[in-house]
Amino acid sequence: MFVLKPGSEDLRFPPVELASPEGLLAVGGDLRAERLLEAYRHGVFPWYNPGQPILWWSPDPRAVLFPAKLRISRSLRKTLRREKFSVTLDTAFRDVIEACAEPRRQYPGGGTWITPEMIEAYVLLHERGFAHSVEVRHGDQLVGGLYGVALGSAYFGESMFSRESDASKVGFVHLVKQLQRWGYGLIDCQLPSEHLFSLGAEQIRRRDFLARLEKALADPDRTGHWRFDPDLVIS
Repeated sequence: MFVLKPGSEDLRFPPVELASPEGLLAVGGDLRAERLLEAYRHGVFPWYNPGQPILWWSPDPRAVLFPAKLRISRSLRKTLRREKFSVTLDTAFRDVIEACAEPRRQYPGGGTWITPEMIEAYVLLHERGFAHSVEVRHGDQLVGGLYGVALGSAYFGESMFSRESDASKVGFVHLVKQLQRWGYGLIDCQLPSEHLFSLGAEQIRRRDFLARLEKALADPDRTGHWRFDPDLVIS
């Protein structure tokens, strides 16, 4: 097991081929912005429970979604046409990540893997223009959303939440459509889930993911606070 030293100037990660069969690559280190960005550039992400050291993962296979393969069900299309929700980009990042960190039934004891230190780390990434949120509102109420990190023409999805039916899916569809317009070819979903598979996500071998990631990172970063194009069509 590769151990990272907190505060070290050496931000390198070991080759992902050294990860365990479950995808665990390294333990320890810290959540500095520079280390997080280095992790994403090498196909690695942090995921751990409160009370654990920071765990760094690079699973094989990898769950991804190619924007051109987005799947919108008939019922979701009806929801989109109703325009029940309003959707924005980067207007309430902290609110979104804190909502994503609320207790989930699927975690032991109703816990969450989004720790307070992780919230602060990603808020800083947002302030530096690398992390972005989608907000879904019903009237004045925030009812859904998601956040992630963007580097080159790759978007790394981290988490989403929904307080009303289809709210997070509506936000995700808007994001994918905008990313496709901007030329993004890869959305990293990290781990498989039926929720994401229903939207068109699939699993590919880690080596294929890394090859696509390398190509995406050759494109310039789109930093700063994002906004949806005013003429973006969702259909």
